[in-house]
Amino acid sequence: MASILKSLSLIADPTRVRILVLLRQEELSVAELQEILTLPQSNISAQLGKLKAAGLVQDRRSGKNRLYSLEEPTAKEREANEHFLALLEAAASELRESRSDTAALRVVLRKRAQTAQAYFDALAGKFGRHYIPGRSWKALGETLIKLLPPLIIADLGAGEGTLSQLLAQGAAKVYAIDNSEKMVAYGAELAQKHGFTNLEYRLGDLENPPLDPGSIDLAILSQALHHASHPLSALKAAHAILKPGGRIAILDLLSHHFEKARELYADVWLGFSEAELTEMLQQAGFREIETNVVHREAKSPHFQTVLALGVK
Repeated sequence: MASILKSLSLIADPTRVRILVLLRQEELSVAELQEILTLPQSNISAQLGKLKAAGLVQDRRSGKNRLYSLEEPTAKEREANEHFLALLEAAASELRESRSDTAALRVVLRKRAQTAQAYFDALAGKFGRHYIPGRSWKALGETLIKLLPPLIIADLGAGEGTLSQLLAQGAAKVYAIDNSEKMVAYGAELAQKHGFTNLEYRLGDLENPPLDPGSIDLAILSQALHHASHPLSALKAAHAILKPGGRIAILDLLSHHFEKARELYADVWLGFSEAELTEMLQQAGFREIETNVVHREAKSPHFQTVLALGVK
């Protein structure tokens, strides 16, 4: 770390203050800093050079990019570093650009995640098209499920319970809830046939599942919410049955305009946007909400699947 006097002279420049505040939050490339700060690349590179020479910033190679972050202080420097960071935050609070920098950082990080998602989506397409002996999505899914802790799970709108039976391989208990008597009877018979003693089918509605309040670790609605008459009521009901800290996972269709789905699949809603799911989850009392589009079908009408997560 640079000396206090030299550090103070370095943060006299607003651009360097903005860069340091951003690098304190996240490791970033020059291109990402350029997008956030809306400054010429040459300017940013020059400022990074000064900060690196002063011992305030470090960098590392990641593929084609070089990523920058704050230099980690040694044990002897920690106290001085804390004072410096406090001064840095004070200086940043005087810059009106700091608030917009934080918002722009969130956008850049979201784009970074989407780029990674696109990469893995491309791999998934290759995975599905090319045969490799012994490798399958089912095998990977079952492996991951068995590595989960033994949760008490509610599969809401379970249908015949294909997902329920997969989850039951590693769960402490799975309740498969559906409003179709035939589905429940068929699923229960199948579970018994396969020897699942920890899987229980119950007849019930999404908006009033037959489960005790605060009894569930994880509530799942897989392609079920768009069948609910009142989706918000269904999410509030899911919130009620979860334990404090319990999680909800929703897999559903992203909003679309394929009207025939109402007739073909008895869909009540034509999917949901990420914003709609976020708002409904907030209204139902959930926090730490995340949404992401996780799949797009290759064939028309190109249905997309959105994943939404929340914590009680």
